[in-house]
Amino acid sequence: MFNSLTGIITGKFPKQVFIDTNGVEWDLCVPDSNLDMLPPVGNEAKIYTWLQHTDQLMGLYGFASADERSVFLDLLKVDGVGPKGAVKIMSAVSSARLMDVLEKGDLEMLEKIPGVGKKTAGKLLLTLKGKLKLREEEGSLVRVAAASPYSDVVTSLVGMGYDKRLVEQKLAQLVEVLTNEADFAGKSQKEREDILFRRVIVELA
Repeated sequence: MFNSLTGIITGKFPKQVFIDTNGVEWDLCVPDSNLDMLPPVGNEAKIYTWLQHTDQLMGLYGFASADERSVFLDLLKVDGVGPKGAVKIMSAVSSARLMDVLEKGDLEMLEKIPGVGKKTAGKLLLTLKGKLKLREEEGSLVRVAAASPYSDVVTSLVGMGYDKRLVEQKLAQLVEVLTNEADFAGKSQKEREDILFRRVIVELA
């Protein structure tokens, strides 16, 4: 029924965003991983939506991109994972990271995601491995996925106390820029990791 809402963000809270569209303020349930992808309060934004309508309740879910919504819809295909469960999973891990874990068949990592036990982890692998795809040439998923070869950099920075989601986003942005520079591309993997490690710290300072 609704594809998206465009308006002014009036509130951002854990798993929740308010957006005003010409005097109508909407209350959307949004994964925490999407909050940083949306503009600050007071700015205009386009939020992709999904409406849950049952005899008992009506709820509107929001996402920063069509890609993020697609991941949410894919999660709903998993037996036992409802809308709230899908939001909890997406709040705990970025969509790119989830896709990477599924492609690797990393059952142990899946089990560590809040809200995912051993049984659900097995269902996630069975249902989604090899089927979770990128649907947009440009977007948050593509940018974050580009950072996957530098997972050691993420691990090191998270170990220093930095927020994983912010680290992944900054790292992905830097990788996208630096890979077009011949000097960076000509360096060894270790040298590139050292450069990115220092640059991310500066970006997050």
